[in-house]
Order: sequence, then C-alpha cells, then structure tokens
Amino acid sequence: MTNAVIVDAVRTPSGKGKPGGQLSGVHPTELLSGVLRALVSRNDLDPALVDDVIAGCVGQAGEQAMNIARSAVLGASFPESVPATTVDRQCGSSQQAAGFAAQGVISGAYEIVIACGVESMSRVPMGSALHGRDPFGPGITARYPDGLVNQGVSAELIAARWKLDRDTLDAYAARSHARAAAAMTSGAFDKELASVTAPGPDGTERVLTIDETVRPGTDAQGLAALPASFADEATARRFPEIEDWRITPGNSSPLTDGASAVLIMSEEKASELGMRPLARFHSFAVTGSDPLLMLTGVVPATQKVLARAGLAIDAIDAYEVNEAFAPVPLLWQREIGADPERLNPRGGAIALGHPLGASGTRLLTTLVHHLQATGGRYGLQTMCEGGGMANATIIERI
Repeated sequence: MTNAVIVDAVRTPSGKGKPGGQLSGVHPTELLSGVLRALVSRNDLDPALVDDVIAGCVGQAGEQAMNIARSAVLGASFPESVPATTVDRQCGSSQQAAGFAAQGVISGAYEIVIACGVESMSRVPMGSALHGRDPFGPGITARYPDGLVNQGVSAELIAARWKLDRDTLDAYAARSHARAAAAMTSGAFDKELASVTAPGPDGTERVLTIDETVRPGTDAQGLAALPASFADEATARRFPEIEDWRITPGNSSPLTDGASAVLIMSEEKASELGMRPLARFHSFAVTGSDPLLMLTGVVPATQKVLARAGLAIDAIDAYEVNEAFAPVPLLWQREIGADPERLNPRGGAIALGHPLGASGTRLLTTLVHHLQATGGRYGLQTMCEGGGMANATIIERI
C-alpha cells in the first residue's frame, strides 16, 4: 500500500476574530494564499506538481464564497492547471480535507496534494450564510420536535452530565494559556508559523508572527470573574440538569482568524524529489453522534480510530483534542483514560484560537511539529463538529 506522508505543515499566527484583530485587515483568500505560498517556498516545490488543493471552510459566504480554495490557489500564483475544492465538515473541515487528501494519495489518485483551511471570523461572522433562514427543514423538525441547541448549550449539558464544575473548567482553560505561552516563549512554534503581512491600526504594514489570542498570565482566579455566556431561562426549564451555568468566554475558544496548510505526498514521490517526510498517516475515523450533545463525538471517533490502528491509548505520545469548550477535552480524557500530560501539550484552542475551517490542519501542524521536537512516535488528533460528528486521525512520526 502507498503511504501518504506529511512533508511540511504551516499555519498563520492567530488573530482575534473581530474588527481590529491583527488579521482582520487581511482578506480570507489572502490568508489562505499566504500559507500555500509558504509551503511551496519552504520546500522549493514547483506548484505545478500539485495534483489538487483541498481546503476546509465553514462560513462559505461573502468573502469566503465561490470556492475559496480555488481563489486562494490563483491568488498564490499557482499555475491555472492546479485545481482546488472547498469542503465543510463544520469545525473538522480541514481535518477532513487532510483525510481526503491522504486517502487520495493512498488510493493512487494523487501524488502531491495540499490540505488546508481558513476562516476569517472577523470578516465573515458565524451564521453569515443563513440570512435568517431555517437551514434544517421539516425532516429535522419532525425528528427533533423540541429543537436542537447551539454548541454553547451543548457544552453546558456536557459539563452538567459529566459533573465538571466551574473551577475545573477554568483551571483547564488557564492551563491551555500557560502551555501556549510557554511554547511561544521557548520558540516551539517557530517551525510551524508562517508570518503574515497585515495593515496595522495606523494603516502601516506589519509583519505578524505572534498568536494574538494567547494571554500569558491567565489564571483560574481571573477567569472565575467572567459571566456565563449562554444562560437562558427557557433553556434552563428545558434542561433542569443545568443548575449552574458554567461556560464563559474564558473557558471557550475565542472567535479567531487564521489559516493553515499541510503538504502531503506519496512516500515514493517525496523520495523522488529528495524531500524528508515528517510523518505518515496511520489511521482515520469519522463518526456521527447525538446532535443535541454534538460535542461528544470525539469519544467514539477516538475509540474507532484506535481500534482500526490496533493501538491502545497508552501507545499514543501526544493527543490534540480541539478545545472548542473546556468540557470537550475533559470528558474525552475521562472517557478514554488518557494521560493529561500528553493532552494538548502546546496549549489548545482556548488559547491558540479556533478559526473554524482552519482548525483541523492547525491541530495537525502543531501535532506533527511537536512529535518531531520530542521524538514521539504516534500522535492522535480529534475534533468535535457541529451537527453531531467527529473526526479522528493517527499519524506516525518518520
């Protein structure tokens, strides 16, 4: 079987996903074009050799509409012969893009492919594509007559049912910032970051290399003062198990701008081009889960991918579990029996941000560089997704 290998992986620094954030002045197509240019430049690769570019993007509206993957390819000055497509598996969109890319290599459909993702939440806010319309239709309404809930309420339900109190959630969030800040200070992110040139508040251009969303010095005591984000009387009546509202801006991932990209090849093609792979794709899994508790899919997805890989969780050297909300990695850790020291060792989305469509390849970028730096063999990433789904991927360092 042909091995699909990761030759390189890059990401932009994070930007706060609101007007005035450090990346808010950059068009999302240019954010994605920038990481595509960085990949081919860092590896002295002729972009004409790329068989396809597969990008994740959730808010495919406004400036992110019209197949942003193709726009980014053309904006990066790749040859017009290089095709591109955009996929949406909600928060796991670019993790799914990487899965499709690697599976294409394994099947023989591709030799060289780029998986990537982008989200500019400052310029294309969540829900921009809805225009006040119902996205579900009568079948969903009939199946779930009481209605579905937003992800924040889902996080509240998880915290209540798994008995994760506010102190535990805030302590975990503070740890995420501490680990990310330590990685920044040590230079651990240097190899994964591609700088971005962006206009500053005064209109002059700045070269950005630092994650804007990381807050060094964050502690649980400070986070405890933040109010709950999703408290609602009607929701409380529907779900009496939510006795104390616990999800706040501090223990949730922030709105974020960013892009990321991974260069994937067949092992034979990498050897032919004289390139040293960083890791190979080992196993994949995707699963559906209860759309009401839509954030719990990371557990069955992980169980599925470990079974396919023939590995126990103790064989995995590092885990990247997306920190959409603090209850997600905490329930995952508890249900899987995972070592907390190996969980998001460079911090997670609570600190580094969650630019929806870019997060899958962002996690993969951080994971592969962490394994290279530490000498770990196996890495696992998993991502909860809107609508009740999750992806899980295992890679093996080369």
